[in-house]
Amino acid sequence: MSTIDRVAHRLKLRDLRLLDAVVRARSMARAAAQLNLTQPAVSKAVSELEHTLGVRLLDRSRQGIEPTPHGRALLKRGAAIFDELRQGVSELESLSDPTAGEVRVATSEPMAAGPLPVVIGRLSRHHPRLAIYVSQSPIAMLQQIVPQYADLRERKVDLVFGPVVRRAADDDLETEILFEDDLHVVAHVRHPCQRRRRVTLGDLVDEPWCLPALDSLVGLRCVEAFRLSGLDVPRRTVTSVSMQLQMGLVTTQNYLTMYPSSLVRFGGQRFAISSLPIKLAVEPRLIGIITLKNRTISPAAQLFVQAVREAAKPMAKPRKRA
Repeated sequence: MSTIDRVAHRLKLRDLRLLDAVVRARSMARAAAQLNLTQPAVSKAVSELEHTLGVRLLDRSRQGIEPTPHGRALLKRGAAIFDELRQGVSELESLSDPTAGEVRVATSEPMAAGPLPVVIGRLSRHHPRLAIYVSQSPIAMLQQIVPQYADLRERKVDLVFGPVVRRAADDDLETEILFEDDLHVVAHVRHPCQRRRRVTLGDLVDEPWCLPALDSLVGLRCVEAFRLSGLDVPRRTVTSVSMQLQMGLVTTQNYLTMYPSSLVRFGGQRFAISSLPIKLAVEPRLIGIITLKNRTISPAAQLFVQAVREAAKPMAKPRKRA
């Protein structure tokens, strides 16, 4: 019997689940409690799995149990196995009703505040039985603090809808560019500046501002907008990673901010905000849909992608896949 036949004959899906639980808990005892098993049973199952594969999967350290390189490789492939199984079950369910599935989306905060409510609203009217799960990426995701597209690579989401951050190492990803998102100076519709026919960024340096954290990629774009106009960031500035705080300050009708054009277009009426007639020299962000290559998304996710494409048409014509 070949190695693959022997492993396929003995390896069970529950073994992979058990190994994943031990690694996440970093303890046999804690994993056993979570799985409603005894610690000896968990230890025996791991030992038998190591014997079947002929490699050591776990190491013990002061910090607890950690996977060996062999263990990490198995867990990575195990995640793909369970993802394919979930996708298969979803496809079976969609044969009877393709609009009753579920889609898991990761998005950025501006997309969640602007286009996404419009997309979900339209989609739910046509497919009311569709379940949509949205996870929001914090500003730090646009830095190196958290690996880019980690949830997508770990198959926790079906797709990412938001700013496209391209790197040479991202050859496992497929990107569809939807539109370019310009940066705008934004104020409440009743802000005094809205009554001005002509206004420059220099005219507003003494106004109160609220901006994203200036050490984030989002905040750095705002800093660049001022710099390209020959200005420093205004001293009367509140900075925060919270868009909720930014929006709350803008609604006081006293603060100015910088938002992407998509948020203003799709959320302007909802938030009572509009752009000031100022052309910022900063380059626009590319907004798109990012998926894993060689991974067929579910029928429900395909419905979501189509709804995003339709909503994005007024912003720009969709481009070819990159």
